[in-house]
Amino acid sequence: MPYANPGKILVVDDELQNVEVLGRLMTRLGYEVVTASDGESALQSVVLHRPDLVLLDVNMPGIDGIEVCRRLKADPKTRLIPVVLITTLSASEDRVRGIEAGADDFLAKPPIIAELEARVRSLMRLKRYTDELDSAEAVILSLGLTIEARDPNTEGHCQRLASYATALGARLGLAEDELVALNRGGFLHDIGKIGVPDAILLKPGPLTAAEDALMRQHTVIGDRLCSELRLLDDVRPIVRHHHERPDGTGYPDQLKGNDVPLLARILSVVDVYDALTSERSYKPALASDEAIRHLRENAGRGWLFGEIVEEFAQLRLSDAVSAPRIQRWRTSI
Repeated sequence: MPYANPGKILVVDDELQNVEVLGRLMTRLGYEVVTASDGESALQSVVLHRPDLVLLDVNMPGIDGIEVCRRLKADPKTRLIPVVLITTLSASEDRVRGIEAGADDFLAKPPIIAELEARVRSLMRLKRYTDELDSAEAVILSLGLTIEARDPNTEGHCQRLASYATALGARLGLAEDELVALNRGGFLHDIGKIGVPDAILLKPGPLTAAEDALMRQHTVIGDRLCSELRLLDDVRPIVRHHHERPDGTGYPDQLKGNDVPLLARILSVVDVYDALTSERSYKPALASDEAIRHLRENAGRGWLFGEIVEEFAQLRLSDAVSAPRIQRWRTSI
């Protein structure tokens, strides 16, 4: 069944005849076509029109196609747009340059029509799948903020945790995908509270043993919710284990020491810090240095991971990024 909106294609070539030929072909296939005649206008057109695919000539005056591709792939807002480089160049080093720039495919000029159509259809399907994943993630992140909004005392908590966690992860030299997981985990760590009744979640006094047991189930519920999306595989350990402790007295699985996933250890520290430095109906907000003192005390009791607490303390004192130490952190904490 065809899509109601097949998508938009940007055709870029400094030769008008080539633009017209490719434009007619893409229009015949049902796509909306926008055009550009040089690299600079191509970059502007991407911002203005948000195409689903770019057919890009390599040899253009000024900014050539490979540089346009490199800039698009370097920008988080445009890096998922498929780029097909069309070139008369056949030398392997030119293809290598295109691959290094992030090109998704190559076609010789003039392209074989059947091959062009097949590759465009394939990449447009891929772009649609990517857009659907982005939409699903946006829904999940919005749900995380919705859970936060149930409690007026936690306004801004998710955003702060995402910021603290990614900054600390960067200090520890984590890889890009781990930083992305920490950012998502900041928003989603408490998503399982959707299964906790308001009477318990918003109770002003201490919880009974039965209520506390139900509250602790939010980590398991959240893990189950995140399991429905493969793009959240790296986030699930954060959601499930951010209340585990080094001494094994945490929940839900009573993991101990190095068995607690590194990203969950990071989230656990910044989660406590944010709770301490945020005002609640039952307590004032602590100053940062006082909160750090409490973190260190909790680490001494075996409730938080001491080396992560110390790195976070240094981060709060200075925004300087330390040298990568990820291997040491994985093995020694």
